[in-house]
Amino acid sequence: MASDTVKTAPIVGVLALQGDFAEHEAALRSFGLPCRRVRGARDLDGLAGLVLPGGESTTMLRLLDAEGLWQPLASALRSGMPVLATCAGMILLAEAVENPRQRSFAVLPITVVRNGYGRQLHSGTFPLRSSVLPAGTTGTFIRAPRITAVGADCEVLAWRDDDPVLVRRGPVLAACFHPELERRHPVYAMFAGEIGGRTATTAECGA
Repeated sequence: MASDTVKTAPIVGVLALQGDFAEHEAALRSFGLPCRRVRGARDLDGLAGLVLPGGESTTMLRLLDAEGLWQPLASALRSGMPVLATCAGMILLAEAVENPRQRSFAVLPITVVRNGYGRQLHSGTFPLRSSVLPAGTTGTFIRAPRITAVGADCEVLAWRDDDPVLVRRGPVLAACFHPELERRHPVYAMFAGEIGGRTATTAECGA
């Protein structure tokens, strides 16, 4: 006797210790991806993807230690699941961080300078140059980190002027800017496609 199988959408974890995780949840919902706020090690179980949001990277580091999340998150980031990191999230993944130096997960072979594009008053939305994103794509930069070096096995997908601002290494995608702040941004479409979001069913994010 044939039995019906219920297909469920893959769950994406959003690191929710600090920063603009709510905006990422809204972006995930717009692509039909259910998500789970990651605030402890158990929240990492069964995830199909992971988002590291923008915010304040030094605060995130302290909270990762306080919640016992550093090592579990390090393992998840190296598990081969799709990862999207933006702004401070990208800083957490960089191999080297400057201004000032701080520890990181060293998942991406890049060097970043914190606040490399200046302070809040230098923030704004700027055109991106890319061969993989649609013409006219922009990025919103808010006290953004600047990539100053890219390793040989890290692919640059987009530039702001001559600066690399979107990079990928395997399933890990990282941006200096905030694609979650622009409705259905092509970078989010790329990430959603990586984890099968195009055919997922809409679901609410859990608190």
